Amino acid sequence: MSTIRVENLCCTYGAKTPFEQHAVKDVSFTIESGDFVGLIGHTGSGKSTLVQMLNGLIKPTSGNVYVDDTDIWAKPKEIRKVRFKVGLVFQYPEYQLFEETVAKDIAFGPTNMGLDEHRVKERIDKAAKFVGLSKDLLDKSPFDLSGGEKRRAAIAGVIAMDPDILILDEPTAGLDPVGRNVLLSQISQYQKSRKNTVILVSHSMEDVARVTNKVMVMNKGEMAMFDHTQKVFARSKELTSMGLRVPQVTRVIDALRSKGIDLPEGILTVDKAVYEITELLKKEGRL
Repeated sequence: MSTIRVENLCCTYGAKTPFEQHAVKDVSFTIESGDFVGLIGHTGSGKSTLVQMLNGLIKPTSGNVYVDDTDIWAKPKEIRKVRFKVGLVFQYPEYQLFEETVAKDIAFGPTNMGLDEHRVKERIDKAAKFVGLSKDLLDKSPFDLSGGEKRRAAIAGVIAMDPDILILDEPTAGLDPVGRNVLLSQISQYQKSRKNTVILVSHSMEDVARVTNKVMVMNKGEMAMFDHTQKVFARSKELTSMGLRVPQVTRVIDALRSKGIDLPEGILTVDKAVYEITELLKKEGRL
């Protein structure tokens, strides 16, 4: 599996013009193989620019991106190969569907990798299964699918390339709560079974808290935090000052703690909150 190392990464739009904008400023970090990283920040904080630099869609103004200790821009003519290793799913990826059938859309990436027909078929079936697309949908036009099915088909197209690193930019945006939970569970299951590196860009603190083991916070183009998920969300005052918030259940638990109720800090999910409250009530003989 692959690691990503970033050193002094900068990206400036409209350099030396009145419209100059520093989208990413001197960012450095290392994401280890197998990490599931949440990337959060307010609109305009540099998240999308950053992830597009990680797979070579945007060339940094300065600084370097290394995948497995290899500078991805060392051989500019081979940058396309990086995108097979670092797969990027854009926000609203269903707008990128274009083939006659779902199967052909999923096959586009593996085919361009030069795989033979048999291996392409294996990749299609495996990717469809991962995202929860039934086989009867593969021969349909992608434009006949529901919104959630289109989203899963588009994600399957990236997963079919079997990238060591998968980046998802707001994958649950616009989905209803049921569709959001299903897709998030499938992504989490994919990461656990594949044991690869996943970066999840999201405005939903609940989504990030539920599935990631680390969180990176971008603020005004700079990396403000990068730590284990529980430690990042424990810094609620700092996050609030950046226009972000901790998960709702964490705020409830913090309010209870402020009233002297003996609950541990850093509770991020409803299930964990229910467990800790139940254990406390048992301990006090009230349950």
